[in-house]
Amino acid sequence: MSDITEWQPVYAPFLGFSGIASAMIFSSVGAAYGTAKAGISIAGVGTFKPELIMKSLISVIMAGIIAVYGLVIAVLIAGDMSPEKEYTLFAGIMHLAAGLSVGLAGAAAGYAIGIVGNAGARAFLQQPKVFVGKVLILIFAEVLGLYGLIVALILNTRKA
Repeated sequence: MSDITEWQPVYAPFLGFSGIASAMIFSSVGAAYGTAKAGISIAGVGTFKPELIMKSLISVIMAGIIAVYGLVIAVLIAGDMSPEKEYTLFAGIMHLAAGLSVGLAGAAAGYAIGIVGNAGARAFLQQPKVFVGKVLILIFAEVLGLYGLIVALILNTRKA
């Protein structure tokens, strides 16, 4: 381990591990909320028209992808951390920012996917023509999480 200096304080790895935790926790909370909110309405749709369940599952699948974004960033950050390598304060702050970026964007995307998936499944039960509109809105909600992933990847490459 290297010497503790102003640019490599003892708490710098804590910031990196906080980034890992933020990426996983917030993106998983968003994915869980989106899955639960959309899943409730899918179960209701299945009681009236079971043939619509498979088409209604798209919102649950999209919500699950949000957690994968957080997992990718968490693994990338963890790969940069080692007791043998120097870990600067700048790297810790960048890793924290990357984790928060993907995590909070994932939480927002999961929330949006859950709301749209819930209302969309109920509307799809009444009128099958709304399916394309529902999918488009879900894509726009998913892109929020993708934006967080892109920012986190950029931040992770700038840790120097």
